[in-house]
Amino acid sequence: MFSLKLFFLFFSLIFIFSCSSSYEKLSTNTFDSPNIFSKYLLETYKTKADFEANEMHDWNSAKLYSEKALGATKGKEIKPEKISYWNIPSDKLSELNIAYENLMAVYNEALSLDPYNLAKAISSLDCWAEQQEENWQTWDIKKCRENFLSAMHELYGSLSTKTEDTLKENLNTEDPKIDSASVVTQDTENNILQIVYFDFDKAELSNVSINEIKKFINTNGDKIEKFIIIGHTDTKGTKKYNKKLSLERAQAVEKILLDLGIVKKNISLLAQGEDNLRINTPDEIAHPANRRAEISPLN
Repeated sequence: MFSLKLFFLFFSLIFIFSCSSSYEKLSTNTFDSPNIFSKYLLETYKTKADFEANEMHDWNSAKLYSEKALGATKGKEIKPEKISYWNIPSDKLSELNIAYENLMAVYNEALSLDPYNLAKAISSLDCWAEQQEENWQTWDIKKCRENFLSAMHELYGSLSTKTEDTLKENLNTEDPKIDSASVVTQDTENNILQIVYFDFDKAELSNVSINEIKKFINTNGDKIEKFIIIGHTDTKGTKKYNKKLSLERAQAVEKILLDLGIVKKNISLLAQGEDNLRINTPDEIAHPANRRAEISPLN
């Protein structure tokens, strides 16, 4: 019995040492990052490694975050762990799988357009999944989840803005493949606009999106007499189904405006389905930046 205890103690010490060695290397050295994306990854993962090591004494998580931070300094392609890597409760799997798929859908585009929010989204998704696996620190689950959703909201905006700018530039050419109807012109300096995003085939708003709407109304509510909410979808599914889904998304936003005191007669809804995409895609493409609702003043 005594020998068995020594055996387990010996291997426990080896395990702790192996977990802490990567964190020690990260915390006791300075690193030059090969690019701005790697720099942001290093910063975000080091913050998480510090927390897990010094506050939670969770050396397994500290090791994972440290290795990802160190990998970033070498210019490695860092992505979030696949959700199957974690032992997630079955009732939480669907949302995390959708989050992973959404991030992977925009990963390559976001590398150059918005490396800061891409790094934030990657590390926050790992954090969300790690905390969800432990399934007891509800405040940390919420924080990591909302950090992920906030970063994704910014990423979608960056992708949409870039696509719109490119289309506007191309409209000045004689390329017959460019369709002027594809250019979204609502979010100009003279027209206040708030965009919120939805998960695939969903019309429920996240807390992050609800807070975005609240901030928008608090800032601009007294400047706008009438509102129009326009619901949109991606091109996955039939046009008839997407028209219905886009209306449900607009209605979800309408409910928040009503809760905030906007009078119903001052709100108009428009369901555009898969028409007027912000990111031009072929049919049957589930692009997350197209799954949205837009709030504008109704002139």
